[in-house]
Amino acid sequence: MNAENAIESHHRKLSDILNNEFENLYESIKSDKLRILFSTLHSSVTSLFDSMNNRLPTDEDSAHFWAEPSRDLISSIETIEALERSLKNSEHAFSIEEYHRDKLTFCKSFLSKSGGSTIPAYTEKLELYYTIPIFFPQSSVKIENKNNTADLKALGSGSYANVYKYFDSFYLKNFALKRAKKDLNAKEIERFRREHEQMSMLSSPYILEVYGFNEKNNEYVMEFMDSSLDKYMLKNNSTLSFQDRIKLGLQILRAFSYIHSKSILHRDINPKNILLKEYDDVAVVKIADFGLVKIVDSELTSPDSDFKGYYNDPSLVTEGFDSYSILHETYALTRILYYVLTGKSKTEKSPENVRDFINRGLSSDKAIRFKNIDELGKAFQTITPM
Repeated sequence: MNAENAIESHHRKLSDILNNEFENLYESIKSDKLRILFSTLHSSVTSLFDSMNNRLPTDEDSAHFWAEPSRDLISSIETIEALERSLKNSEHAFSIEEYHRDKLTFCKSFLSKSGGSTIPAYTEKLELYYTIPIFFPQSSVKIENKNNTADLKALGSGSYANVYKYFDSFYLKNFALKRAKKDLNAKEIERFRREHEQMSMLSSPYILEVYGFNEKNNEYVMEFMDSSLDKYMLKNNSTLSFQDRIKLGLQILRAFSYIHSKSILHRDINPKNILLKEYDDVAVVKIADFGLVKIVDSELTSPDSDFKGYYNDPSLVTEGFDSYSILHETYALTRILYYVLTGKSKTEKSPENVRDFINRGLSSDKAIRFKNIDELGKAFQTITPM
């Protein structure tokens, strides 16, 4: 189907529900009708994800998602996929943000058009994107020192930057490109540049490598990783042995032992910022996203930083994010290690073999918590299989 005709066709099919709620996120889209389609689909997916979050199962139990929203989400997914196919080789080609591509694929696996749908046990809360786009126009980046161009595939988006994947025809391998958003103010651009500067000064096999910074486009190149911790666990949780989990956890601890040795606190520890490179014989952990780092005795850390990081200690909401300390870092790492050991992010009904570890690491009494990585690592290594 011709691209313009495909856009017109879908625009007419959705004419009753078209809305511009998220149109501001798609200002770079040249076609007015495609822009409003993206806004409408973004609104639909976000609203339906929100509805599903209110119906999530608890632990081993499944849950029921009503028939009408099930059909609506199926319809939205089918429209997104049809649009992507129709526009693939045109000037309107686009990519779906990686998190949403994964979650929409997951939803397709259990959604039913009749009688409602059974949400699988252990389904985690879906993230809702209100200020971050779900759809990205495909573009190209010039590798200036090689006079080379490559198509970019959107991998994700955060508050300050979009991340893309591209294949370099000179090195014959994939790289990632992190590009600052165009609407950042001078302070935010400076923080983005300092993130690159900070990461380039770190030298460890457990830290994501970054390369040259392009001042013109406010972007920098990174090594490409195969998956994030959450995707790795989703894919491998059923086959990982207890020893595999311990080895994975120890890599994470070594990474943060190195980070802390440089008087740095990461402050945004979560499964999306822990990446893995999968080789034939081993999966190697690397830590990414140093945009919220706190450097002791440095002015780099903004005193008015907002609470961020969904694995962070909730007490930071009242204490203030500028009060972040090593006790908050070990709290988040305790949750990460629990996730590695169990494949679950919720710590309620913890297995007996990790209960003491969790109770100490997540204690509301900070005097009880692990004081550093060494204490945390020693406790982690005492955990035995069920």
